[in-house]
Order: sequence, then C-alpha cells, then structure tokens
Amino acid sequence: MPERIPHLGEAELEIMMILWSAEEPVPSTWIHKRLLESRNWSLSTLMYSLSRLAEKQVVLCDRSTRSNLYSPLISEAAYKQSVSRSFLDRLYGNSLPGLVMSLYDGKAISRADLDELRAFLDELEGETKND
Repeated sequence: MPERIPHLGEAELEIMMILWSAEEPVPSTWIHKRLLESRNWSLSTLMYSLSRLAEKQVVLCDRSTRSNLYSPLISEAAYKQSVSRSFLDRLYGNSLPGLVMSLYDGKAISRADLDELRAFLDELEGETKND
C-alpha cells in the first residue's frame, strides 16, 4: 500500500469500485464485463488503466495464474477517508463546521441530515464520557 493514497480519476475510481465489490481477486475479463455497463471500453483500454493503478500501488496484479488476477491494495474506507480529509483541508481549511454550513446553505443537507449528525455526535460524546 502506498504511503500516501494517490488521487484517482473518475474512470480509475470506477474500476476500484468494481474491485472493492469483488470478494476475491478477479481476472480482467470479470472487471471488463462489469465496466461495460457504464463505459464502452476495449479490454486493452482496461488493461492500460489496470497497469496505471498498479503503478500507483492501489491495485495488485497476481501473475502466478494463467489469467492475471487483480485485487485492491487499499480499502474503500481508507480511500474515502483520504479523499475526505484532502477535500476538507483544501476547500474548507480543515473546518468541518464550514463544510456543514456550506452544505446546509446550499440546500445539499437537510434538517433531518443535521438531526442525524447531532444524534451521531451525542452518541460519540456519550462513549467518551464512559471511557
């Protein structure tokens, strides 16, 4: 796994989502079949993208079998955490309240969402008091 999780483009992220959904290492043809649902890519285009993801150290290519098998080297949760931290830092100066206010002002977050967030924070606070 890379020290720092690299930025992934839209197509790379789509490939990673497919790999994260797999329960075990999968051949490129398995990935290609699922990718064709949203992108009209040739197998060679996919192979190029998989090699780039391997260079970025986010995908492992197991060449020990007749058909190369691919698996993610980073978890979906780790990627989301990295992207979220980077987004929060770059756009909001690491201010979570600033992000939430922007979402609320832009009508992208509802009162119900805020209530759910409040309940989550109350639960965390309760856990902290019990420690």
